[in-house]
Amino acid sequence: MMNKMNFDKQGGLIPAIIQDAISGQVLMLAYMNKEALAKTIETGNTWFYSRSRQELWLKGESSGHVQTVKEILYDCDEDALLIKVEQTGVACHTGHYSCFYRNWEGQEVEKQIFDLDKVYAFPASSPAILYELYDVIKDRQAKLPEGAYTTYLFQKGLDKILKKVGEENAEVIIAAKNREKSEVIYETSDLLYHLMVLLVEQDVSLDEIFSELKSRR
Repeated sequence: MMNKMNFDKQGGLIPAIIQDAISGQVLMLAYMNKEALAKTIETGNTWFYSRSRQELWLKGESSGHVQTVKEILYDCDEDALLIKVEQTGVACHTGHYSCFYRNWEGQEVEKQIFDLDKVYAFPASSPAILYELYDVIKDRQAKLPEGAYTTYLFQKGLDKILKKVGEENAEVIIAAKNREKSEVIYETSDLLYHLMVLLVEQDVSLDEIFSELKSRR
């Protein structure tokens, strides 16, 4: 069906209406290009194309409020999508469950569920920081800014990256054997960073790792 969808009418983009799979409530409207639709199908989470930033984005990458795809429908002209999802948290960046929370008079017909400061504050317990770090590493790989340690790793190549993963793994083991909690935290952070550099080098996304972990649960 990917080749049947008409992306040409709107400059390579098609509108995607997102609907709660259980209640039927319309949650939001966003746009997809072919790559966003492909990643949505591949990962099972909604991906869109930002017309303002001109880049792909994973719904919930900052807040953790991801959408799990349950069904994808297309219209009769094959130029629009209806995607039914299971919504984690809320769909709207304002903290409302749906982006359509106001009537024509401007009155809120749906209460705000989440405090924005809590949603986007990147608490220490939030996995969103992993996506943020992954994006930074991906950007370093593309631009190779001079003086950046990540640039150095990519320029040295796979063998250097693998060596650092091995070294940091050993550091975690030593810290754990010494029962030094602060060192375990520090060295584990180093290991995670170097593992993510390796993932970017191998073109493996975090969503693919999370999907694999979920399949084992």
